[in-house]
Amino acid sequence: MWLPRPHIDSIQQIAARFPVGDATPEEPASSGSQPSNQQVHPASNGTNATPPRPGSDRPARSSGSSGTPNNNTSGAKPAQKRTTPNRPATTRPASRLQGVPAIQTSEREYSGDPQSPDQRTLQLKQLEQTVESCTRCPALASCRNKTVFGVGNPSPRFVFFGEAPGEEEDSVGQPFVGRAGELLTKMMQACTLQRDEVYILNTVKCRPPGNRNPEGDELSNCRSYYQQQFHLLRPEYIICLGAVSGQELLGTKLSVGRLRGTFHQYFASKVLVTYHPSYLLRNPAAKKAAWADLQYLMRDAGIAIPPR
Repeated sequence: MWLPRPHIDSIQQIAARFPVGDATPEEPASSGSQPSNQQVHPASNGTNATPPRPGSDRPARSSGSSGTPNNNTSGAKPAQKRTTPNRPATTRPASRLQGVPAIQTSEREYSGDPQSPDQRTLQLKQLEQTVESCTRCPALASCRNKTVFGVGNPSPRFVFFGEAPGEEEDSVGQPFVGRAGELLTKMMQACTLQRDEVYILNTVKCRPPGNRNPEGDELSNCRSYYQQQFHLLRPEYIICLGAVSGQELLGTKLSVGRLRGTFHQYFASKVLVTYHPSYLLRNPAAKKAAWADLQYLMRDAGIAIPPR
């Protein structure tokens, strides 16, 4: 076909800008290999493509492919099929506050025969006198004003088990006085209980300096005292107030958030763990959870839940 000379020159100049080899860019050569002048299509599965055999008119074939020839002869890069890799099913991690199965720390029954109320009162008094002269923890014995043994009904259905005496308890010799004691009384009244119906004690009988938590050796030194109290009292329910008492009684390091929401077992007593009144005073938002724990206790004990 004839064209005027100026037009032919323009076409040749344009064609020179687009050599045939630019139709499909080459993949970069891997380390240690020589670059190839052959056109190679990338494999659809992300692996290195197999170049065509010399003298073959067949296009390149991806390794691991089905071997179906590529009929695309236009020189354009064929569309690649996107595949979604198989991923394992994602599961949410267990919550730190997820409940745990009920913990049973001992046999189902307390050892020995139950004592009469008068016998319990007498033996509790004798044990209290032993505690008053205790010096197993020299650091605590040297700075205490009074030991805090426990107080309440010697034949209780409910026992409230606290952590350690504070400054006010150390001065009067009774557990749960002051603001924490007032809140505990309100918690009992919410369950239609009075303080003289229940028994209250702590894991240790002396105030740790600075109102700190009891240390491991201090808990060990006092363990036999509260164990004897529980064997004399034989309550149907033990309400552990705070992490220290719950962990000590159940022999675990789990938090209150993990231990609450179910009944555990200490001999024949059902154990419920909830928040300490002092914690509730510092964190009022936790009172809702504590009230839920008390309702759980009342339902199990057959106590009608009063309207609030």
